[in-house]
Amino acid sequence: MSYKKLEIWQLAREVVIDIHKMTLEKLPKFEMYEEGRQIRKSSKSVKSMIVEGYGRRRYKQDFIRFLTYSIASNDETMDHLETLFETESLKDKGLYDSLWKRVDLLGRKLNLFVQSVEAGHISEK
Repeated sequence: MSYKKLEIWQLAREVVIDIHKMTLEKLPKFEMYEEGRQIRKSSKSVKSMIVEGYGRRRYKQDFIRFLTYSIASNDETMDHLETLFETESLKDKGLYDSLWKRVDLLGRKLNLFVQSVEAGHISEK
């Protein structure tokens, strides 16, 4: 099995693409190098940590550690998204709501996935 078949990776990929587009198309120019850069970086980290953890899945504790990093990056992404909306740099409420729901869903699915790995339900194959 490939990490690309993991639902959490697929959702993280969609979030990365949409956040990247949002930062380029919906934010004021000054945010490109401020909060925009930070949210792009944290959202990409969510996906990358899933991949790195998956590559170490034979070592359960490593797998869990990288999934935990992914959860932390997802929380950071949520914080940046909320900051952009609360400071009115992101004014599109519909886009904010859509992204917020998907980042929240990703966080919940990451937590459930970690629980499955901890319980031994995810195989090394």
